[in-house]
Amino acid sequence: MFDIITFGSGTNDVYFISEDLMVVEEKKFLTKKGLCLSLGSKIEVKDILFKIGGGGTNTAHTFRKQGFKVAWCGMVDKDFASEKIINELKKAGVETSFISRTDKKLTNYSIILTAPNRERTILVYRGASGELRREDIPWQKLKAKWFYLAPLSGKLANLFEEIVNFARKNKIKVAANPGDTQLSLPKTKLKRILKKIDILILNQEEASALSKVPYKEEKEIFKKLDNLVPGICIMTKGPEGVVVSDGEYLYTAPALKEKILDRTGAGDAFSSGFLSGFIKNKSIPFAIQLGVANAASCLKKWGAKEGLLNKNQKYPRVKVGKVKCNEETKVCQDKF
Repeated sequence: MFDIITFGSGTNDVYFISEDLMVVEEKKFLTKKGLCLSLGSKIEVKDILFKIGGGGTNTAHTFRKQGFKVAWCGMVDKDFASEKIINELKKAGVETSFISRTDKKLTNYSIILTAPNRERTILVYRGASGELRREDIPWQKLKAKWFYLAPLSGKLANLFEEIVNFARKNKIKVAANPGDTQLSLPKTKLKRILKKIDILILNQEEASALSKVPYKEEKEIFKKLDNLVPGICIMTKGPEGVVVSDGEYLYTAPALKEKILDRTGAGDAFSSGFLSGFIKNKSIPFAIQLGVANAASCLKKWGAKEGLLNKNQKYPRVKVGKVKCNEETKVCQDKF
């Protein structure tokens, strides 16, 4: 019996760090900014880093570091790049017997172009992880207390409902951080799935899109989300912190003020830190504090796994606000 089985991608992350990459203002870009370089030129690269990422493996590493028995259910290619992912998981103590291999697509890659001010653009190749099919999953061996579903793509995204239904049937709790593909499912199907989720994790843009409420109207967003999900709903806001609802209270917390080296994997670090804290303590404020601290620690290192907190490691704890209906925010006085 595993404490947690994670589903999602395993990725080779390659960082190109250059002083010659420039950030420019441009209305044509979604973010109104672009990371640019001179066309036809040779651009000097200051440093290259090779790391392992992907939502499925990133979260598995946090869970293992927090002392849980963990497995990753995913797919990689039969190439040499996959061996690095598998070997790193084994070294961390994550069970790898649920990993499938394919020769249809290469193992996932992300090319992270990083400018001097740490602004970055990520080129993503969603390869082998999206090739995982129903027949590749050893369903009868998936014995766990929790499933953690990172963003699922390709054929794997089509199994979103089946994985959740399997968990429900086998009394396995589900925490889900769905990606665009899952959130774009037909409304009736998505609503049916969300009703079976114990913890739903979204970023601000995703929460706004799903609820169809402007992202600044947080209480209205959560009124909609609480109707969709019977359990806990989480909206992460990057450097502005996080808001969590259990259907009765809204819990708010800021991000920790830390020097940021690399943002890669910070969302996974928060989500897996939150679930780790919730499983251990059943307290939302405690879970928020561990999630925020895990994300902040991740931000201080290159890559998605280097800075993750270990079990019993001391960490700074943010103050957590608690609001019910129209009451003014109160700071939780719980001693953890």
